[in-house]
Amino acid sequence: MYVRGVGPRIAELLAAKNIQTAEDLLYHLPFRYEDRQNPRSLDELKPGETASIIAEVRGAALLRTRRMPIFELTIGQGRHALKCLWFHGTYLNGKFHAGQIVAVYGKIEPSRSTTNFKMIQPQWELLPDASDDAETRLLEVGRITPVYESLGGSRLASRWQRRVIFQLLETMRGAVPECLPYAMLARLDMPTREIALREAHFPREGTVMTQLQAFATPAHRRLIFEELFFLELGLELKRRRMRERVGISFATTDKVREAVREVLPFHPTAAQKRTLGEIVADMRQPNPMRRLLQGDVGSGKTIVALQAMIVAIENGYQAALMAPTEILATQHFLAARKLLERSSRKYRVVLLTGSLDDDRKRRTRGLINRGEAQLVIGTHALIEEKVEFDRLGLVVVDEQHRFGVLQRFKLMKKPNQPEPDVLVMTATPIPRTLALSLYGDLDVSILDELPPGRTPIATRRVPDGRASEVWDFVRKQVAQGRQAYIVYPVIEGARDDQPELDFSRDPSGEAQAPGQRNDARREKTADLFPDAASLSRRNTPPKGKTTELKSAVEMHEKLRTGPLSGLRVALLHGRLDADEKEVIMRRFHRGEIDVLVATTVIEVGVDVPNATVMVVEHAERFGLAQLHQLRGRVGRGATKSYCILMTGNRVSPEAEERLEAMVRTQDGFELAELDLAMRGPGEFFGTRQAGLPEFRVANLVRDRKLLELAKYEAERFANPSPEKKDRESEGTEAERSRVWARLKEAWQRRYGLVEAG
Repeated sequence: MYVRGVGPRIAELLAAKNIQTAEDLLYHLPFRYEDRQNPRSLDELKPGETASIIAEVRGAALLRTRRMPIFELTIGQGRHALKCLWFHGTYLNGKFHAGQIVAVYGKIEPSRSTTNFKMIQPQWELLPDASDDAETRLLEVGRITPVYESLGGSRLASRWQRRVIFQLLETMRGAVPECLPYAMLARLDMPTREIALREAHFPREGTVMTQLQAFATPAHRRLIFEELFFLELGLELKRRRMRERVGISFATTDKVREAVREVLPFHPTAAQKRTLGEIVADMRQPNPMRRLLQGDVGSGKTIVALQAMIVAIENGYQAALMAPTEILATQHFLAARKLLERSSRKYRVVLLTGSLDDDRKRRTRGLINRGEAQLVIGTHALIEEKVEFDRLGLVVVDEQHRFGVLQRFKLMKKPNQPEPDVLVMTATPIPRTLALSLYGDLDVSILDELPPGRTPIATRRVPDGRASEVWDFVRKQVAQGRQAYIVYPVIEGARDDQPELDFSRDPSGEAQAPGQRNDARREKTADLFPDAASLSRRNTPPKGKTTELKSAVEMHEKLRTGPLSGLRVALLHGRLDADEKEVIMRRFHRGEIDVLVATTVIEVGVDVPNATVMVVEHAERFGLAQLHQLRGRVGRGATKSYCILMTGNRVSPEAEERLEAMVRTQDGFELAELDLAMRGPGEFFGTRQAGLPEFRVANLVRDRKLLELAKYEAERFANPSPEKKDRESEGTEAERSRVWARLKEAWQRRYGLVEAG
């Protein structure tokens, strides 16, 4: 469709922002709104509030200070004035002239200059004057005005978008096709698509501003619901089609049950029994299993998965377990081999990783291809084209979010093989909203109980200035026969090419100096270090002094020759080759190493029951999920364990919140909900992950209730009641066909995961 104002060059700029059609442009909604019907008066402002102000330009100047250029703009209404300041504001020089009318939006702060108040870095827009056309004035003055994120510099800023979108809506008046059944809209009390788009872009007079800013108007709710409905409908269709596919129906005879019991190292928890029951019930069905096994760190997911794999092996099939890192794959391999030694049956377990030499890879692939290897454990190497299974019956994918959905499909769809069952495991508790969208095609089992004998982990936060106490504490633990981890965010130096550092960047950017630490925190620290209350303030570094980023290599040497001299201290990081990592971890597991200085390579899956202390330096630089995973490396035995979070003197407010949460709770699901709320869905997994839907209007944190509603409505629509009255409540046949056609187009174009409809 031709859109007035969008030529080939602008179309190119828009395509770079994933706006390729007129519909894409209409779904590029304002990110906020300004009330230019009743703008704030300068004489009623209060410090601390955020306000939208329309005023006249009184003066502008570029001030060159020793630290940076500052652009200063003075605007006024009658006798009252407001100062606006932009740091590094050279780009604004010459843009303002006395007499112009400008709209500014920002936080009101007290000023010691001639004006009572100021704004720092406000958003701004010059308003039309008498020389502008009537349409421009209509869209920007005397109304609730939409403000858009720029689509390409000043050329495609809010003013351009308002004009083009308004004209597009006028051109399509009465012709915007509806994509949901009218009966559904009436039942849910939602406006039509055209009304929703029109009112989301250009709200009617009297629309409640708080609802607009929260994306909670009827128009916004309709558009958000629509997006989530089609996502859930696509997932429901995938589930339905999976139920129609022919898979493997595994038998659970007495012989199979006995084989499963033989490998159990302990009496299973009620949660382990329940989840295994759910998994095996799926495996008995003739259609392929697709199940997500969630469990907090230490809940015993691996033993449940191993039992499921034995069911497949005892039925004459192979089982595969794919892990995200070589160190975790190796640990799974060693643990599985040890457990299977308990069995009277002789299972052959093989390991396949990228770092194996070519001859060993070739031999291992041969064993897999001939069916001589019943249990195959590996990394991404398992999904290489050269790897072909003889009879693959069950795939277990550990830490699924590290692979991405497409790789899961690739592993499932090996050529010339029947469709195997798939069990996805994760130790990162996933909030329900993310599970519904990211894993909506999977059934979910949750391990919500820790094995007996596990003791709670004492978590304490300690300022960097009290490091000597921490090292003394580590020495005491080692003297009692225990072991410790000490984790750093980087391998060596503050280098940008280190993968470990990618996990540790504070999403808030530059850290801020923290506020006063409260008495409760000092009391908690005092439980671990008796003199904490008196030392807390004395040993905190001076405010404003930057703490250098410590690295694993540097601190390994300093600790080995200094505070921890005499102890057996080793170093583990991502640049060591796989054999070195394996040797170090085996020595640590056997107790030949007292203290392991490491990066986040030990974050997932490393299991050493004798390790009772986890020290995380620069804890403010780690995400919540990562800190929780690191803490989960200790507390794996019956001995009391400790997690010590050491921080520098510059901690952002967001990092303060994360650290407080870590001290407050060990509930991984509570931490996951907070992590999702703080970082947002796109960054929840540390890196943007293949398969996470790119929403245009929905937000999984904000729109949880609408997601639940969309899931319910999608299930109802996809599986209509045979009763004629109920069927009619979901739309006419023509409307239903239109919904399926819309799903096919949207799902293929935006997600590209399945053939729909």
